[in-house]
Amino acid sequence: MSKQAVELLYGRGTLALALPDNAEATVISKPPFPEAASAAEVFAQAMANPVDCASLEQLSKGCKSACILICDITRPVPNHVFLQPMIRTMMDNGIAADNITVLIATGLHRPNEGDELAELVGDPWVLDTVKVVNHFALNEDDHVNLGKTATRGTPVGIDRRFVDADLKIATGLVEPHFMAGYSGGRKVIAPGIAHHETIRTFHSARFMEDPAATQCNLEHNPLHEEQLEIVEMLGDVYALNTIIDEDRRLVYATFGEVIASHLKAVEFVRGFTEIAVGRKFHTVVTSSAGYPLDQTYYQTVKGMVTPLDILEPGGTLIIASECAEGIGSQHYREAQGRLVSMGPDAFLETLLAKQLADVDEWQTEMQLKPMRTGSVCLYTTGLSDEDHALTGVERINDLTAAIARSMAEHGDTAVAIIPEGPYVVPVVSTARA
Repeated sequence: MSKQAVELLYGRGTLALALPDNAEATVISKPPFPEAASAAEVFAQAMANPVDCASLEQLSKGCKSACILICDITRPVPNHVFLQPMIRTMMDNGIAADNITVLIATGLHRPNEGDELAELVGDPWVLDTVKVVNHFALNEDDHVNLGKTATRGTPVGIDRRFVDADLKIATGLVEPHFMAGYSGGRKVIAPGIAHHETIRTFHSARFMEDPAATQCNLEHNPLHEEQLEIVEMLGDVYALNTIIDEDRRLVYATFGEVIASHLKAVEFVRGFTEIAVGRKFHTVVTSSAGYPLDQTYYQTVKGMVTPLDILEPGGTLIIASECAEGIGSQHYREAQGRLVSMGPDAFLETLLAKQLADVDEWQTEMQLKPMRTGSVCLYTTGLSDEDHALTGVERINDLTAAIARSMAEHGDTAVAIIPEGPYVVPVVSTARA
């Protein structure tokens, strides 16, 4: 057994990774965030300094209704910190509780219900006081058709509960996103509460194969640019953007006009997530960031894509992900089945011919990126044999042995380790847009 050990985020805890004795490890983590006050004080500071808009008190006055968007269970947003004080502020300034809706931005994910809904919201008072509902992208009558974007002709349908609200606020987590550059802000709206044709257009190959549609990049990113156009169609929209540390504590937040406040949060978080490493590695070990992101194989793919800048061509990417809920939706299962049966090249050819992506097949398309770069090995305790056969990657049961094998195959003892997975984006250099 190695004397070198590192903890990878895994499920609701960590996974002890024992390294081979001859491994030369480079552990890639965020630098420490500045010492922050309590979560409540971080939130209060953001609300006291709105970006390019009036205070929430002033915004609420004269409004008859409000809609607050929150992310679904796949994002560890500290909703328990801010939902109640935001709702109380609205109520104190004339908006009746019956006219306030918390809308869960599920995109095309499954709804969050029961105990999971209670965990997501994190505050019984909110559930007892206002309506908390899921977005359903496939329900035609739930959406308002806003036409098409001017630049790329994306059909735009948005949940009418948000469109019709007098006061519109998106809340979310700002973190690297492997297609949209950074999550949060405009992304909570589209694809978060968008019609399925809007989402499936975003996730079609003409967007996904664009080299600018990648993590940490906003410049000329087609997804980001379309999201900005959609936000502008909605009139006045505001956002609360949150940033958390590796212990899921709120360390920074911005509130304000949706675009300006989001960009301010991105500017802050870049220095803590984009980590210059200065070289590539033949062996990269990463995680899927633990719960809630590693609950399905569908979400695990994000952890495969974010470290590709430092993976040597032909190298080995080893990822640990619990996958306690299995592989993902039936749509995703079918897409993975096509990948495995057809092979990567033939699968991609079928995507290039489509205007609208099939539901959830975009995550299978994203898996092509690590498969094109090198080989992928998966350590998991949550997938059945049947599900694992659909991943299209190698199954491993011993992380230490897999690392030792990779080192031997490549003749290189250098190993990069990313305990937080997709929450950290290692780059060879810092020259990014």
